[in-house]
Amino acid sequence: MLKKLFEYVSNKPEIYAPSTSKFWDDEHISKGMLQAHLDPEWDAATRNHNFITKSVEWIASIADPNQYPDLLDLGCGPGLYAERFYNKGYRVTGIDYSRRSIDYAINNGKVNGSRITYLYQNYLDITYREEFDVITLIYCDFSVLSSQDRARLLKSIYRALKPGGIFILDSFTPNQYKDREETKDWYYSESGFWRECAHICLNSFYKYDDQRTMLNQTVVITEDSIECYNIWDHTYTREELEEELIKTGFATVDFYGDVAGAEYQPDGSLMCAVAKKNGEV
Repeated sequence: MLKKLFEYVSNKPEIYAPSTSKFWDDEHISKGMLQAHLDPEWDAATRNHNFITKSVEWIASIADPNQYPDLLDLGCGPGLYAERFYNKGYRVTGIDYSRRSIDYAINNGKVNGSRITYLYQNYLDITYREEFDVITLIYCDFSVLSSQDRARLLKSIYRALKPGGIFILDSFTPNQYKDREETKDWYYSESGFWRECAHICLNSFYKYDDQRTMLNQTVVITEDSIECYNIWDHTYTREELEEELIKTGFATVDFYGDVAGAEYQPDGSLMCAVAKKNGEV
């Protein structure tokens, strides 16, 4: 156990090294994630609820549900976007890899009378063929994936879109981390986000500048276990993201400052891409 701990503390991980334990679907961690989702003022697991409402309004303005009726929300969490999309008139499918969030979304949909299809699934495994007019991947989810998984997911999304369909995603740019240095710190907690029992967290922030990729690593130590959680974040330039989308087959890509339609800023820390597949809806 001490040898493993020493390795974590002394070695910078190889890029895209996986976590040693599940994060999104962990029984305890998922409680804190759901709480963060549901806090209307907190930009944590998702954006604050006022922004979500503005975002859905904007998406409906560029992809009218009368013309683009079938929408797939990847990484839907507890359904905060999905419910709003449904109320705008879309036929909505939501996919997430947190059982707790999906269960909440399903139960909330029953209460609200929403006919939304929620699926507990890794969205890397989707196999749809021309079934959706709009696909969303919001809150920079795309950037936590490895380069291989990003390429795989883009191909799956492209196949899932009908001709003329639209894919909407956001990503941090290199400006998000340009002034941040690599750091290490630790703390002790009797109970908290990472564990219900007493634990120590070793936090490290690593930069992989040659690949514009960052790592937030948390090593969680309890009396009888050590687990390492690696949360990756690849930052995109506009040119790189556009190149990947066009290479996948998308015909056009438009850029905005966020997923609520703000104007794109070259020196901004966030951007939104709206990629359109060839064809007519």
